Amino acid sequence: MDIGLEKQLRALRAEEYGAGVVNKHAPLRMCLLYPSPYHVGMSSLGFLQIHRLANGRPGTVCERAFLPEKRDVEIHRRTRTGLMCLESLRPVNDSDLIGISIAYELELAGIVTALELSGLAPLAADRDETDPLVILGGPLTFSNPLPAAPFADLVVLGEGETKLKWLLDYLEETPEAARGSKKARTKFLELCAEQDGILVPSIHGEYLPSIAKADDESLPAVSEIYTPNTELSDMVLIEPERGCHRGCTFCVMRRSTNGGMRLVAPDKFLHLVPDKVGKVGLVGAAVTDHPRIKDILRALIEEKGKRIGISSLRADRLDEEFVSLLTQGGYRSMTVAMDAPSERLMYQIEKNLRHRHLEKTAELAKQFRMKHLKVYTVAVLPEETDEDIESLIDFTQRLSKIIPIVLGVSPFVPKFHTPLAHAPFAGEKRAQKVITTLRKRLGHRIQIRGPSAKEAYVEYRLSQGGFAHAQAAIVAAQAGGSLGAWKRALAPLPERVEPKSSISLAPSPTKRRRRWKKSGSPLTIISDERPTSLV
Repeated sequence: MDIGLEKQLRALRAEEYGAGVVNKHAPLRMCLLYPSPYHVGMSSLGFLQIHRLANGRPGTVCERAFLPEKRDVEIHRRTRTGLMCLESLRPVNDSDLIGISIAYELELAGIVTALELSGLAPLAADRDETDPLVILGGPLTFSNPLPAAPFADLVVLGEGETKLKWLLDYLEETPEAARGSKKARTKFLELCAEQDGILVPSIHGEYLPSIAKADDESLPAVSEIYTPNTELSDMVLIEPERGCHRGCTFCVMRRSTNGGMRLVAPDKFLHLVPDKVGKVGLVGAAVTDHPRIKDILRALIEEKGKRIGISSLRADRLDEEFVSLLTQGGYRSMTVAMDAPSERLMYQIEKNLRHRHLEKTAELAKQFRMKHLKVYTVAVLPEETDEDIESLIDFTQRLSKIIPIVLGVSPFVPKFHTPLAHAPFAGEKRAQKVITTLRKRLGHRIQIRGPSAKEAYVEYRLSQGGFAHAQAAIVAAQAGGSLGAWKRALAPLPERVEPKSSISLAPSPTKRRRRWKKSGSPLTIISDERPTSLV
């Protein structure tokens, strides 16, 4: 064992605080593994929620492990130091089961590396009952987990809280099903295959069951471990809502997913805020759409004296009172999404947003002395034209005359379980042309950030992939995990895989709330109805 690696883990552990840092002993040993480094994984509320729930059970001890930083991966390999659990420094492969949380397609290479560093074969087919049971979950399972599925014995799709309870109830009673008995594990996997929301790759094949939905008793998710060594340092993370009532056609968290938007009562939310933590992160797909969000913010800031962070600000929900509260809560800049380069395309993807909303947001940001406004958009959408990009350039220049603008640009990648699941990817060449044009036309005055065209292409190939893409992930990871390595590994595989599925991978768009009148080109709005409820 390398002493330096051990000291690093001890140092990280020493700076953590909160109820969730307490280590304990229990018969069933679980390791929750994040396939990105510590500072990324510890900003994931879903990861921390599963850790909290598993450790809340008397029969299970749940530790954490993370993909080492790139420089440390080489030290692990050179010194033959296995990946260790953060809490006890026990080898990860001493666990009875390993839970992997994956958020992003390119983290597939991190799964390969983490399992190999743990002394485990990446593919479940190459492991047996003497190895830990591997369970996969996380945000990526809302869209397409098939390229990651061969690494796991089973995959929990969607919301994991209720399924976690069922799984641990069984494994605590029958621990040999997790590790030790081939017969017991086979029986367990057969039972899992009968459950909604669970994919057993060895039984189902390339098939996507329905997405799991947590019961209301499991909500909200809340973190109980705080650390300065993360993207969201020294902050408690809590969700005031889950899901989204909006119908954006590119988004996996749209209103058709798991019942749309489920609200947490303000009193219940505020009760979960610990006194000793100075910052509160409100996490969710549509936090600012909570009908009592201002009441929650006012109580956090004025009554509890907390600073705040919100994972998603919707420009059409911001007003002077709202931005004043953000400023009191420590905001010095804001980020909003327009998600399309023009109003024409905003309509097409059912974004339900207008330029006037963003202009008003910029004015409010200026009024409250924000440093800048970050505007996030998606480019190379289906049917996008050069005129749409010109609209983005003109509009961004207008905004920059009000307040400094940071423009985040991400090429569109079609995802399963959205109305645009089968939409074309514009191609790396077109995506690069758009990014280059924006940098050339705006870069002298406006910061432009976002993934590269090459990264978007790799994400696209994996988002539309199947089981064979797991082998490509192994090849890419062992070649260093660069985008070039990914492209070479993906080259021989089909561009898209059509899985067997009991549900539609491309649900219909929701009913549009706006009427439009075609007056030449582009389309112009003649009414702007607003939803009267959050149903």
